[in-house]
Amino acid sequence: MSVWAGPFALAAVLLVVAGAAKAVSPTATAGALRALGLPGRPVSVRIGGAAEALLGAAALATGWAPFVLLVGASYLGFAGFVLGARRAGVPVASCGCLGRVDTPPHAVHVVGNLLCVGAALGAALTGSPPIGSVLADQPLGGVPFVVLLGVGVGAATLAMAALPRALTAARPR
Repeated sequence: MSVWAGPFALAAVLLVVAGAAKAVSPTATAGALRALGLPGRPVSVRIGGAAEALLGAAALATGWAPFVLLVGASYLGFAGFVLGARRAGVPVASCGCLGRVDTPPHAVHVVGNLLCVGAALGAALTGSPPIGSVLADQPLGGVPFVVLLGVGVGAATLAMAALPRALTAARPR
């Protein structure tokens, strides 16, 4: 098992969660896209979100390098979107990646996305086993791995939602 199995699993699960959130509630993402002058129809966001979720799940389930690389490419695209939103100076209340949580684009999001790109690239270069193989190599049937993965997803979600607001509030005006 590669050292990248955990970080990549985290990136893939985050992609599933974010994609599902967009598929269920596309309004914030559609609004963010339109604010930047991009097409932002809710039905398109739903389809894109579902595709994200399926890609993350397929990459996690199979470990197939092209899927793993597409996960990385997705995160690279997300980082580019956030950078574009920040540079444009267009007020975007939320990108919609975390559902309805107010998550305006912030440098924290760029860093998080680039870390996920790195995890996907590392996993693709070293060979990413399917999640079933990863869990089979873990003690206690993989339960600690799954628990830590859940904690990681929760921590990343909290960091993406709360840290940008806290940093913005703490900045002297």
